[in-house]
Amino acid sequence: MAELTRTAQLQANLEAVEARIAAACQAAGRPRDDVTLVAVTKTWPASDVLILRDLGVTDVAENRDQEAAAKAMTIDDVRWHFVGAVQTNKAASVASYADVVHAVDRIRLVRALGSGAQRAGRVVRVLLQVSLDGDPARGGAAPPDIPALADQVARTAGLDLGGVMAVAPLGQDPDRAYARLETVSTTVQGRHPAATWISAGMSGDLERAVHHGATHLRVGTALLGVRPPLRR
Repeated sequence: MAELTRTAQLQANLEAVEARIAAACQAAGRPRDDVTLVAVTKTWPASDVLILRDLGVTDVAENRDQEAAAKAMTIDDVRWHFVGAVQTNKAASVASYADVVHAVDRIRLVRALGSGAQRAGRVVRVLLQVSLDGDPARGGAAPPDIPALADQVARTAGLDLGGVMAVAPLGQDPDRAYARLETVSTTVQGRHPAATWISAGMSGDLERAVHHGATHLRVGTALLGVRPPLRR
């Protein structure tokens, strides 16, 4: 009965999120198919991932290597996204299962991911994290540094340049942040036309991200609820 209750809860949450995305796309004059929902399942059990998969969610994100690797090993038929900061010494592990790595912000990490992907016989899609507030604690490369980083990814075997990503700065207007990200994306596409992905927007601001061209929305709380405390 508990499992059925959780299934019903996730189904209701998914329907509500889908309604928000559909309305945002309509308001922005974009087709719904332009936007992919990425369910951020970090700290939630693998059983929730299975429920979401069976409800039609195709893309799932994690941010801790050990947890992500364990889930990816047992759950198929989804595209695995890694959305956390990647330590260079974890790059080979992440590249062995992640289909998309979102937070790539330095050349050393590009090289490590490329090497790991080649050893695993895989091609990993990479999104470049753009810093929109200059806070080094939150990661990301400064917008002027993104084109050179994009060039490095494009010439690294084992990697596929997908586009850009960012997190809206805390306490700032997400409209301004996502407008800036959209501008950076346009610059990248001028050099690499296939790099069309923009990963932006979360539970609280997904509508503004869609308005500014986001193609991938990273949604956790609105889908799964308030996260349980991390086990230490």
